[in-house]
Amino acid sequence: MQEKSISLFHSLIPVIILVILLAINVFVFKDEALGGTNQFILLIGGAIAIAVGLLNQVSYSEMMEKISDNIKDTSIAIYILLFVGALSGTWLLSGIIPSMIYYGLQILHPSIFLPACLLITSIVSVATGSSWTTSATVGIALVGIGNALEIPLGMVGGAIISGAYFGDKLSPLSDTTNLAPIMAGTDMFTHIKYMLYTTIPTYIITLILFVFLGIRNNTSGEVDTTETLNAISTTFNITPWLFIVPLTVIALIIKRIQPVVALLIGTLLGAIFALIFQPNIVIDIAGGKEFNFYNAYKGVMLALTTDIRIDSPIESLNGLFQAGGMASMLNTVWLILCAMFFGGAMEAIGALQKISQALLSIANNIFGLFASTVASCFAINLMTSDQYLSIVVPGKMFANAYKQKELAPENLSRTLEDSGTVTSVLIPWNTCGAYHAGVLGIPTLVYLPYAFYNYISPFMTLLIAAFDIKIRKLTTK
Repeated sequence: MQEKSISLFHSLIPVIILVILLAINVFVFKDEALGGTNQFILLIGGAIAIAVGLLNQVSYSEMMEKISDNIKDTSIAIYILLFVGALSGTWLLSGIIPSMIYYGLQILHPSIFLPACLLITSIVSVATGSSWTTSATVGIALVGIGNALEIPLGMVGGAIISGAYFGDKLSPLSDTTNLAPIMAGTDMFTHIKYMLYTTIPTYIITLILFVFLGIRNNTSGEVDTTETLNAISTTFNITPWLFIVPLTVIALIIKRIQPVVALLIGTLLGAIFALIFQPNIVIDIAGGKEFNFYNAYKGVMLALTTDIRIDSPIESLNGLFQAGGMASMLNTVWLILCAMFFGGAMEAIGALQKISQALLSIANNIFGLFASTVASCFAINLMTSDQYLSIVVPGKMFANAYKQKELAPENLSRTLEDSGTVTSVLIPWNTCGAYHAGVLGIPTLVYLPYAFYNYISPFMTLLIAAFDIKIRKLTTK
């Protein structure tokens, strides 16, 4: 497509109006904005871009063709999202996720309480793919234990938030982990592997800091997790054999099997293991009384596609034992389709190219481009109060700029996660910051100084860019 002779002023009109409307929308609807209203605002933004295009004599058919191409490019990613939802359902039904939590809780010990908080919430967030679920379940329990041990709640909250966002950023079950590579133009597993270059050193530094704080606080007393462990083992058949499934998926990823195939195999294995190890739970989900083909089929299919909830003896644990199947991913799919409408329109009228050129003229080197991305993600988090938009909007704006610098798209997807996903919880009026502060009962500004992982991450990505460490270039076959 030939570059459009559109002015920078006209290029910025849809972006400015979009940010203003999104800020108003999130202010009104708060954390419910993702239920559909944000998606409609993206459609309005796309319509405004189309109007600007018509003003600049871009044909309507050309704009709609580009939007269609954008949506077509995300089709595989959308199927991956649906498989992730299905996988989360069968991994809960089979007891894989509860087993991860069960063995994770056993590392809790008073002398290492703060680093143990980090490790436990990391395991739970990777298993569930959700920082919100992690805080609302084991996070609340850990705050209660920390309070009883007279550990400053800011430190406890910082450890919980750090661990919760480790999984939110890295887990294949996380919606942001799926969304970032879609916006950048790469695949999820390439994105996850490339994130390790910044994530591992950030996590090690975070762990060392919490070990130091734990030693300095000289924590004493006993932490009793017997009731929680008994509740999990009573509800599920906990066994190390269940780890065959996630290990198989990891092996497939290492072997560079296509993501859709790896996720499908993981989902089907989860279903088989559910029938072998958790037949009673399958019957309960199906609403039946005996284990037969009808109830087995119904229970597994419900876990694959819709919301399921498995009740345990402890009410506070039940938030961990629910999954939404493929249906839980529909809001994210909806968001992607609407973002592609906006992004496709902006690309068709030449606005993204114009904005990219302006950014490249300011950020005339690779470090400047990374710094601009980090700043944009944080600014969107501040202005729109929404974590997803801090990935969607900069992702579409910067994709072409990274391509012009001959940088592989995983550079952008990693930077979006390192600066968009993890910083959302550090802003009191952001939906993530407000949610975690409310659930944990710890104000955002109280846990912020100790949320080491969250604010070291963007600095780590800038450090690696500054020293040109593992900055992957585009390659031509």
